[in-house]
Parts: sequence; C-alpha cells; structure tokens
Amino acid sequence: MTDTDEDAWRIDDLAQRAGISVDTIRYYQREGLLRSGERVGRSQRYGPEHLERLERIRGLQARRFSLAAIRALLDHDGPLESLLAERGGVKYDREALIAAAGSSESLVAGLERARFLRPPSEYEREDYDGEDVEMLRAFADLSDLGVPDDVLVAIGVVVAERVDQLQRAIIEVFAGRSGPTWDDIAKARFEEGRYEQSARFLRDMRVVMDHIQHRTAQRIVLEALRNADDA
Repeated sequence: MTDTDEDAWRIDDLAQRAGISVDTIRYYQREGLLRSGERVGRSQRYGPEHLERLERIRGLQARRFSLAAIRALLDHDGPLESLLAERGGVKYDREALIAAAGSSESLVAGLERARFLRPPSEYEREDYDGEDVEMLRAFADLSDLGVPDDVLVAIGVVVAERVDQLQRAIIEVFAGRSGPTWDDIAKARFEEGRYEQSARFLRDMRVVMDHIQHRTAQRIVLEALRNADDA
C-alpha cells in the first residue's frame, strides 16, 4: 500500500466503512481476529480484505458464535464450516423436502408443530438436507405400515421434548455446571481444542448418541412385539 492508494485506509476510515468504532477494531486485533494494517510511514493502513474480515466477524457474532469459535472459523476454514454444511451437498426447500421424502403435507406440518422437524435456520443453514429427507422417509414409511399420523406426531413430541432435556443436561456437564468437577488442566485442554477439532467432536458425540438411540429403538420394537403377543 502507498499513501496514494485509494484502498489504503486509516483505521478511522476502516471503522467508518465497517460501521463500528475504532476501539472495536482494536479489540478484535487484541483478540487475534483481525491482523494489523500495513505500516505506511508513521501510520497503519487497511484495505478491502480487512473490511471483508470485519463483515464476516459481525455476521458470525449475529449468529451468536463466541469469539473463540469465530477465531477458529476464520483461521481454519474447515471444521466449523463442515458442521454447517448440508449432507451430501444436496439442498431442499420445504416443498422439495416433502416431495423427496414421499411424505404428506399434514404429517410434515404436525412434526413442525411438535418441534421435531425444525427450520434449517436453527442449525445455521439455509436449506434442509439429506438427513431431513431420511428422517421424513422413516416417518412416511411408518405411516405406510399403518401408524396414524396423529400417533406419529405424538411420538415426535415425546422425542423432541426428551432431546431438548438431554441436550441441556449434556451442555451443563460439558460446562462443568453439573456432574463431576473438571480438572483445570483437562478443562483448559478441552476448551483450547474443541473448536479446532469440532468435526472430530461432532463425530464422537454422534456415535455416542446413535448408539443409545439405536438400542432404544430396539427395545421399543421388542416391547411392542411382546405387547402384541399378549393382546
């Protein structure tokens, strides 16, 4: 950059373009979110890449990411973004989701009211993905087996409520607010690596949850068969 470069801005110019204060920019720099400008003479100059970075920071903050998560997302461009990616790269709007799953509008609406099928925005996505299709296909298949839609929706209510309770309980344990007290060294190690290793963390937690859900489904089916034999 040179003093005559129209894209070489002083920090107050950058702040004005970004719509934030100079103090906020310096705070981001102290936190390692924004690199310093290029020194020109006795001052530092900033360019479009700094402005773009600030816009990304503000966008991620609006989505309620912590500063540590924002730093990891900006610097590593992989693990966290993989958590937000649609499965298999296939995207569906609501109409396409219903068609792909072979489900009925009424069943989907019921599952939405039950908070079992939630809008993609809750998962920081714009569209539904293959996992949503797979889940709805399973509900549609249960419907074909003769399970009434209102029964399926009631099941969705039960699962959604229990999952919310389970989620809150797990978060409390990870945060150290319930369960055993974390050793300070172990806690620091986990906090330091959880964002950089977020894809690994997601995989491990998914394996754990899939195991208990699969075993629970087995018990439900076996119990239903026993009840049928007793009828």
